[in-house]
Amino acid sequence: MELQMLKLPTFAGNLFSLMSHHVRQWKTQNQFNFDTKLLGHRHLWKYSSLQRKNLIKNKRGFICSYTAEKELNLQLSDARVIYGVAPALGHNQESHPESHLRVPAIVSALEKMELTPEFRGSEIIELKNFSPASVDDIASVHARAYVSGLEKAMDRASQQGIILIEGSGPTYATATTFQESLAAAGAGIALVDSVVAASKNRPDPPLGFALIRPPGHHAIPKGPMGFCVFGNVAIAARYAQRAHGLKRVFIIDFDVHHGNGTNDAFYDDPDIFFLSTHQDGSYPGTGKIDEVGRGDGEGSTLNLPLPGGSGDTAMRTVFHEVIVPCAQRFKPDLILVSAGYDAHVLDPLASLQFTTGTYYMLAANIKQLAKDLCGGRCVFFLEGGYNLNSLSYSVADSFRAFLGEPSKASEFDNPAILYEEPSAKVKQAIERVKHIHSL
Repeated sequence: MELQMLKLPTFAGNLFSLMSHHVRQWKTQNQFNFDTKLLGHRHLWKYSSLQRKNLIKNKRGFICSYTAEKELNLQLSDARVIYGVAPALGHNQESHPESHLRVPAIVSALEKMELTPEFRGSEIIELKNFSPASVDDIASVHARAYVSGLEKAMDRASQQGIILIEGSGPTYATATTFQESLAAAGAGIALVDSVVAASKNRPDPPLGFALIRPPGHHAIPKGPMGFCVFGNVAIAARYAQRAHGLKRVFIIDFDVHHGNGTNDAFYDDPDIFFLSTHQDGSYPGTGKIDEVGRGDGEGSTLNLPLPGGSGDTAMRTVFHEVIVPCAQRFKPDLILVSAGYDAHVLDPLASLQFTTGTYYMLAANIKQLAKDLCGGRCVFFLEGGYNLNSLSYSVADSFRAFLGEPSKASEFDNPAILYEEPSAKVKQAIERVKHIHSL
């Protein structure tokens, strides 16, 4: 679909220059610095001189700052949104849809629309001083042989510039892929820590959002797949169970493609409920409606393939008739979200008809669901979304939903490009999944 079909928002003309600024800024300021001093398996991130005087080890074994931690706890008392950024600027292949411009586009849009700490003070917090995930964190989901093999492959990537990972579909690696993938998973873990900490002191903790790449929901336990290297959401779920005693985790995946990696990681686990909505017949061809888990985990996986052309009306119905009753019955301690923005009508890799307004609705309703069921504990993880305009504007509108502010989707969405949804097929799919899962 051609970009001239959308109603351009006021920020669109400056978006590319802002993205370029952020790319240069991250590179020069070492947002993730590969030359910093290694401390065990961790990196020491940049701190102020005052923070360096107060460095301690916390229970995860990584270096943190008591001063920074104390200040963060004070900020969390007022925060409504907390986000972390891991843009993986070195993990990039020219002309690949999963490019290094994705996260900078989002951050630039947030700044342009005044949805950052600079404009909102303590209402919105950017979590900066987080540690990369450890190998043990990754190995809670992935085979150690895969993790060590990927780390060793970095030497070959350094020599060749870029390599394709065999057997993983269109997944590539560069010399920085391993460390940047640890950073992405680490951002999610740190956000879980922050949201859980805030929930102990207030009934309405901030929503977390990991603006990270590479994405993760296709990465299977034995290896990478479909642009994904490590299963960021799955790793965070295991971490929440292990570190915080949050036994029951409810994962919602609204990416246009089935999250087969997350599906496989928990297919026989009754304590993690995985619910995926995705376009029927899309990559990777998994996520059939009768795939419901096995053994002790039977019934704790719900897959709902939606027919091509499904849009806002379909997803609103799915949320109220499928997602809500599933979550209510499961009674989660934490909700994690694989937030893929590639079901947008303008996205080039699929053919659903979500709009920016659809994503606002999902963010607002999931926020309320978390408040009703698990003390507001909820973290979103960026997955897909390959049209930079629809991606950045939809994430920004998700932030507005978290803040309880009105949507500005009408400034971007163009109803004239939508066509009639296949309502009969959607209804049939919903009724079938409700029957299978006794909803």
